Amino acid sequence: MDIDDPVTAPIPAQRPTPGTTGRPARAPGPGGGAPRPARRSRSGARRRAAAPARRGAARGEGGHGHGHGHGPAPAVGTTVRRLLAVLLVPCGLAVLVGLVLLAPSPSEYRAVLDGSHAAAAGSAAGTTSGAAAAVATQPLDGTVVRAGAEADCSDPTLAVEAGTGCFPLQVRLDEGPASGRTIDTLLPGGPATPRFADGDAVVVAWSGGDPADASGYQVVDRQRGGSLLLLAGVFALAVVLLGRWQGLAALGALGITLLVLGLFVLPALLTGSSPVPVALVASGLIVAVVFPTIHGFSARTATAALGTVVSLGLIGVLALVFGGLTRLTGLDDASTELIGVLGAGIDARGLLLAGLIIGALGVLDDVTVTQTSTVWELHRADPSSGTRELYAAAMRVGRDHVASAVNTLVLAYAGAALPLLLLFTLSGRGVGDLLTAEDVAQEVLRTLVGSIGIVAAVPVTTLVAAVVARSGTADSERTALSRP
Repeated sequence: MDIDDPVTAPIPAQRPTPGTTGRPARAPGPGGGAPRPARRSRSGARRRAAAPARRGAARGEGGHGHGHGHGPAPAVGTTVRRLLAVLLVPCGLAVLVGLVLLAPSPSEYRAVLDGSHAAAAGSAAGTTSGAAAAVATQPLDGTVVRAGAEADCSDPTLAVEAGTGCFPLQVRLDEGPASGRTIDTLLPGGPATPRFADGDAVVVAWSGGDPADASGYQVVDRQRGGSLLLLAGVFALAVVLLGRWQGLAALGALGITLLVLGLFVLPALLTGSSPVPVALVASGLIVAVVFPTIHGFSARTATAALGTVVSLGLIGVLALVFGGLTRLTGLDDASTELIGVLGAGIDARGLLLAGLIIGALGVLDDVTVTQTSTVWELHRADPSSGTRELYAAAMRVGRDHVASAVNTLVLAYAGAALPLLLLFTLSGRGVGDLLTAEDVAQEVLRTLVGSIGIVAAVPVTTLVAAVVARSGTADSERTALSRP
């Protein structure tokens, strides 16, 4: 039996009174005539309307939508379904239009990459680090054959002055045009230089030119691919063991997110598109694809998506307003090097705001989905509860969630900027100077704007979820009350 059809639900039989033959007693009609039909009360009709939903939940029957592994989902009214579609379909169309307008063609993207490589090759002459050198060189795998002790040396390509310590290395090239060849190179001394030992797997940057010229090679990093792949495998195994099929869906959604970032966000930004619209379109695309992939196509998923879109819009507005009021430039070391490679076509402040929006999406996903699921489970446990009761109960959970989520944002940003905080602490500057400095103020803006978006997402999503979850029960009650 469908829980959305209370009219066909059987009304529980009345218990016979003692001394009867099993038929419920009826009062005689006026003048001793035919017995009057029993009067139905509005509260009784409501109980009868809610009874099929309770029995369906007890048997594991569901209404419309997916249960997402949590059992049957409450029925959703037709009017509310149409309203959700009216609100979300224009958002989806806006995302598609944004993709068409902002996504560069492959030829445009390739032209930018070729031009950046040429510019970086010219600016990276004699440079041992930085974005220009990273773009201009080709990474090759190598193995340290012998790591020498620190010695006094001079090498103009490393900017090592006479009397300054450096570390000689012999490295065997494991790939590239000179694969198998052993080269001699030098690393500058100092506490910031990594130490290598015999047998270490390293990354060698080759500047091109003659493969036999040892001066064209430089050790720049260690090889970490194997360890990171092992960690990724452990992560995937943990997700699948706990989430099972939904865990597999989550891994697929993670892959989709990485594709959106790699195939749309980065090419669009490198070809000069405005960062904030790119971030909003990418976030909308991730919501439109990832949410159904993980949670299925249902009114519950649509509710969480709607709450996320509204909160993202608020975050975007706040980021633009307060990014302008605080006059942040977004110029840090990475942005400065990027501008040095690509020229003046990069909007550094726009990159800051775009990163804020994309970073906040991950926390909003957690908050909106959790609040929607909370409302659905509360309604399933007590289908007779009203919209106000559902909202109040779910908000008690939401307040705890907001407190922990805001603290998570603060700790995440503080952890990322920990070296910077230590540096400012050593400078002896006051707390006010510390918080208003460019680099720290960027993290403050990210934290506060993201937190406001999270705070707004909880009541908005909870209210929408309570109305949507109750819509099917309300329709059933109205149908039952309208019966003669």
